[in-house]
Amino acid sequence: MLSKYFEFGRNKTNMKTEILAGITTFLAAMYIIVVNPAILSKTGMPFNAVLTATILVSAFCTIMMGIYAKNPLLVAPGMGLNAFFTFSVVLGMGVKWETALGSVFWAGIIFILLSVFNIRTYIVKAIPKQIRYSVSVGIGLFIALIGFVNAKFIVSNPATIVGLGHLEPTTITFLVGLLITSVLVLRKVKGALIIGIISTTVLAIPIGRLYGNASAINFGVPTLVTWRGIFSMPDFSLIGRLDLIGSLQFALFPVAFAFLFTDMFDSLSTFVGVAEAANLLDEQGEPRNIKQSLIVDAVATTLAGLVGSSPGTAYIESATGVEEGGRTGMTALTAGLLFLPFMFISPLLSIVPSIATSPALILVGVFMMKPVLKINWTKFDDAIPAFISLVLIPFTYSITEGIIWGFLSWTLIKFLLGKTKEISPMLIIIDLFAILALVLSQNK
Repeated sequence: MLSKYFEFGRNKTNMKTEILAGITTFLAAMYIIVVNPAILSKTGMPFNAVLTATILVSAFCTIMMGIYAKNPLLVAPGMGLNAFFTFSVVLGMGVKWETALGSVFWAGIIFILLSVFNIRTYIVKAIPKQIRYSVSVGIGLFIALIGFVNAKFIVSNPATIVGLGHLEPTTITFLVGLLITSVLVLRKVKGALIIGIISTTVLAIPIGRLYGNASAINFGVPTLVTWRGIFSMPDFSLIGRLDLIGSLQFALFPVAFAFLFTDMFDSLSTFVGVAEAANLLDEQGEPRNIKQSLIVDAVATTLAGLVGSSPGTAYIESATGVEEGGRTGMTALTAGLLFLPFMFISPLLSIVPSIATSPALILVGVFMMKPVLKINWTKFDDAIPAFISLVLIPFTYSITEGIIWGFLSWTLIKFLLGKTKEISPMLIIIDLFAILALVLSQNK
């Protein structure tokens, strides 16, 4: 029955291949179970509750991607989106996390409307590919910077803005963990990131017990790893905690707007990239079931706001399963089901310190650097806007600023050079909204 529903014959695959591909995809993206709560908990949200929300979004929406969109794509709270939620919106703008969740929800509602009426596809087509590439790279640099900062390998310095931290047991343990994880990735070990997280956690156990002191990076507590058991019931305390009314303030429109655009870039680039790599294209050469896939992505964002997480999006790690032969929704169905058992082992996962997830963050940043090769560095009217977008994301600690200035610089440079054919009417509309977002954020 499943083979007929997913059309194994037409896609030249079988149940064994699809299940193995699903396991591979899950192992490649499993780090999000630990990393997402580690990032979002900095807002004051309970770690275990965010972990439960992360699993709910990941499991439900990945299963939906498999059954409804029939594509081998994993959906989970997006890296970059969680960083924007935490560091730009809550910690940067001072927005309460309940209100930020409300903005995620409303952004999801807009996503759904844009996806159902296929408007999102037209919007993305209007955005220059060079800017899409640069945003992806900029987010990768941003994520890597967060990883280095969490490990206190990079610290603030009044004289130079940032500087190198002291080499002590915590930073040395982080470096060893980064080396281990890097070697695992290079050797193409399945689940390399999660194995690296576990390895670094084990290496961190002696800190504060046998040597060193972790107080500087662990809220005054000298030890990094504290055993709290393995099993517990899921924490559903974040479900329904979003502030729907407060998030409708006019001053918060830029927040929902930024979630909208960032998620749009993440999802479309993933759909297109994976579809091209696996030849998952329809008769017109477009990504297969693109409308259905975008609807699932939109539902993931809406659901995230309801249950207590940053927006969900399709994961580029899905490409690992595709490389293993995954071609149908059975791959996604398998990966989605594998998330569910982890809802009951949150105490085990909550022992993971920030220096253990830092290597994963940095290597995800490495993975996201690939599009830099697609930027046309020899054509400066393309390269300058792309570079501005790329560097402003990590330098301003804001994904939104990088996106906005990338759009505006592209339009202005092309206009002044008389290359108006490279400026579509839809891009002008996007620019107007970008200016509005910029003005609102400045007046915040």
